[in-house]
Amino acid sequence: MTPSSLTRRALCTVSLCALAFMGLAQTATAQDAPRVKFFTNAGEFVVEVYPDKAPKTVDNFLQYVRDKHYDGTIFHRVIGNFMVQGGGYDQRYIERRTRAPVEHEGREALAKGGPRNTVGTIAMARTNVPNSATSQFFINVMDNGFLDPTPQQPGYTVFGKVVSGMETINKIKTVQTGFGGPFPSDVPRTPIIIQSASVL
Repeated sequence: MTPSSLTRRALCTVSLCALAFMGLAQTATAQDAPRVKFFTNAGEFVVEVYPDKAPKTVDNFLQYVRDKHYDGTIFHRVIGNFMVQGGGYDQRYIERRTRAPVEHEGREALAKGGPRNTVGTIAMARTNVPNSATSQFFINVMDNGFLDPTPQQPGYTVFGKVVSGMETINKIKTVQTGFGGPFPSDVPRTPIIIQSASVL
């Protein structure tokens, strides 16, 4: 066997090992992604969140889950060709108290390969001020590329996606809506209640 063939064999072995390591690393990352299970009166769904893409956003969201903040809140804004939003108000439309807003990580998350505002992804709701997101979130039921961060606009921080129970989200998006509490429109006529949310 010539030195060159030995070198080629060694390089192939190194390459195979590198590929195997990358595969294991990707698998580990996927397995390490925290999951949160939501029980609602419309069904269940599970979201997977990505701390490697939006660490502050995910930490903020998971802390609200652990604090049982979402238990008893409603989906107060449902637009069937857009998104479903919840996590801020109880059934009497009283807004839950929140911690300080979380820093906006939209552009950073995208730069790290995070998901965009496509069907089934979960993002933080906020006011017109980028660094104003607290507990409210929304789940995209359409591909909403106009919500993605760009150099010209901050967009919305996507930090995870629905990995099971999308049929529940699709059920929620079809409910009849109207006015409710302080909101003039888009409120489900029959309340969609988050009965519990817990980290799996």
